[in-house]
Amino acid sequence: MVEAPSPLPHQNDTYEFCIILPPRINSAGIWENLAYPSTMLTYSLPLLEMQIVMIFVSSHLIYAILKPLGITLFASQIIAGLILGPPIMGKLNAFRNIFYRRELGVEMIDAVSVFGFTLFIFLTGVKMDVKMAFNSTKKSVVIGIISLLSPIVVGIVLHKTFNEHKRMNDVIKTERIVGTLIESTTSFSVIACVLTELKIINSELGRLALSSASVGDLSTLFLVHIISLSQDWATSPLLALQRVLVAFLFITVLFFVFRPMMFWIIKKTPEGEPIEEVYIVAILMVAIGCAIFTHWTQQAPLIGAFLFGLAVPDGPPLGSTLINKFECFVNGIFLAVYITASAMRVNPRKMVSNPPRVKFSIISFFLTFLAKFISCFIASFVSFMPFRDSLAFGLIMSSKGVVELAYFSTFRDNWVISEATFSVAVFAILVNATVIPLLVRFLYDPVSRKYAGYKRRNLMHLKPDAELRVLACIHWPENVSAMIDLLDLTCPMTESPSVIYALHLIELMARDSPVFIAHHKHETNTNVGGSFEDILAFYQYEQNNWGLVTVNAFTAISPPKLMHEDICSMALDKQTSFIILPFHRKWSVNGSVEAENNVVRNVNCSVLDRSPCSVGILIDRGGRRKPMKSSSYSVGILFLGGKDDREALTLAKRMARDPRVKLTVIRLIAYQDRRDVLDWDTIMDIEILKDVKQNNGVLGNDCDIMYVEQVSDSGSQTAKIIRSVADYYDLIIVGRRYGVESIQSMGLSEWSEFPELGIIGDLFASTDLDSRVSVLVVQQQHYISESRH
Repeated sequence: MVEAPSPLPHQNDTYEFCIILPPRINSAGIWENLAYPSTMLTYSLPLLEMQIVMIFVSSHLIYAILKPLGITLFASQIIAGLILGPPIMGKLNAFRNIFYRRELGVEMIDAVSVFGFTLFIFLTGVKMDVKMAFNSTKKSVVIGIISLLSPIVVGIVLHKTFNEHKRMNDVIKTERIVGTLIESTTSFSVIACVLTELKIINSELGRLALSSASVGDLSTLFLVHIISLSQDWATSPLLALQRVLVAFLFITVLFFVFRPMMFWIIKKTPEGEPIEEVYIVAILMVAIGCAIFTHWTQQAPLIGAFLFGLAVPDGPPLGSTLINKFECFVNGIFLAVYITASAMRVNPRKMVSNPPRVKFSIISFFLTFLAKFISCFIASFVSFMPFRDSLAFGLIMSSKGVVELAYFSTFRDNWVISEATFSVAVFAILVNATVIPLLVRFLYDPVSRKYAGYKRRNLMHLKPDAELRVLACIHWPENVSAMIDLLDLTCPMTESPSVIYALHLIELMARDSPVFIAHHKHETNTNVGGSFEDILAFYQYEQNNWGLVTVNAFTAISPPKLMHEDICSMALDKQTSFIILPFHRKWSVNGSVEAENNVVRNVNCSVLDRSPCSVGILIDRGGRRKPMKSSSYSVGILFLGGKDDREALTLAKRMARDPRVKLTVIRLIAYQDRRDVLDWDTIMDIEILKDVKQNNGVLGNDCDIMYVEQVSDSGSQTAKIIRSVADYYDLIIVGRRYGVESIQSMGLSEWSEFPELGIIGDLFASTDLDSRVSVLVVQQQHYISESRH
């Protein structure tokens, strides 16, 4: 056996060493190891298991120590790799026998880590929604493209600046070009991992980052293939055409053969039942086969696995099943091995011996990061995102992670980049992965801002010809009829139809984990007791208004503390403008209070605090209900002023377009309000009341609207007015006006029982009010850019 110098794992050098044939896979057991302890290291499987255990234990031990400081698991795994590498632990002979045995150790850990990373890339493709990239908003597309191009431009300028030698080595030129491209990437999986670590993946900020990252990821893939194709064309046009044809046929087979087959699997699987194991195994084998095929065609194996992952239908039942089955094992074991093993290849000695490359690499990393950060910050800030959120967004889009580490590791294997550059890259990625999460946590509060919106999703800013998206939540069967009656009053029309998302919320009991079910219109049963009958009423409402109303029904079974998460996440995901919540109090037939549910009340309060759109709480006293197709329906609105009242009036105007609805707008004004002192809120109140006062047909010639002004100089007068008008209407709409003090409500806040309803809404929910009128309390969306700080 020829002795070799201290080796680095995964290095493509040539050495001579002895291999025992046949290969020794598994040991004879514990007794042999007790007699000869070093014998275990001559068997492949025990050696691999020992390596995995050491990597797992060391990385998680470091993570447990550094987690209180805000250090991520990914950064801890890199630190573990640096410690286990040749400069530190690699100097110990006992350790070298475990990790650096050329005939066994290096090759085994290398093969396992690359296999695991291939599965990780496949699962990344499964989780990535291609439609997100193609259906992205203009903002996401612009940010995604800018985040790719701006660092490339800076890299080109930097390359020209440092090109002091006109006859620069082609190897160095290639290294700089490749390094710039890697530093310019915005990886979807890396951004998703960062957002998950920060627990803001469902926030508006997180969704914008994911959408922009998906655009950037696909743009990078397209750009790399264009560069590769141009190089092939310069060498051999025939070879370039062959590769284009093979790639086209491969993608065609994926999306027009395998994808329909997977939809057939989904169709064959009954709702609520798991996907059969044989299909899961077959899909995994096809993913590995795709990686082998692209490797055979002289392309990166990861591309085949990633593209097949994109072809897998995302979400339940197939995509979610693959994620649930494999993600924990792949991320927890295989990915940890890959990251740590890659970091073990760092060689600080090469950095010291090659200062020019190290200098250029450091400057390149810093300037390309700065270019990406500044471009994403400016693009988001000019799109009316608050200053601190724009800073956080720019940092998130500049994050580096396992994908960039894999790129550098792969090109290091192929000797495209030097050991010095690779070592600098690993340290740069470590600094990036350590500092960025800390800064984002400082700039962005995930608790209070998780569902905060950057877009105006409310009724006032809804275009006249836009569809009205409403999330209707129900807890009990009694909520259904009142909810459908209210939805019918929103007057869906051909030019402005309604899209209803009916969400049945069930408290988690006798079950280990939450369940979320997307119902189908033609299903005949459900596994959730009582849910189907409630959902069926909404589908019947859709049938009665065919072409005007679209219903999508869901059931969420979750703990009470997380119910508001289901509501806000769906509202954000479906981009709804209005959420309707049932009040927590139920009335009996005779008008007395039958029951109160504090769980429902807590859910309502949480939604009001965090909702990404406008919210309405429906108080159904169970009286004065009329059939949906009744010839008349009397609606009243009490208007005191303010954004919540303006939102309520906007909804009332929409209802007034229905010929069945007679709308009465009662404006409560104080004597002092008649002075000529106007603020911005008052000007907006006057503007929105203008067409109601004139009743000039702007809202429609068939609108039956009456405008009334009543003077109220105290809270007691307002309470008397409410008691006097309550019995004249089938539905009364009021604004929540939480925290807003006025002369009309003076003295009432001290007696308020339900702050979530506001002062006026609380009066209608009081047991002292002898009325059966239904009430809708409206709160306008808390728009985050109202104060840009």
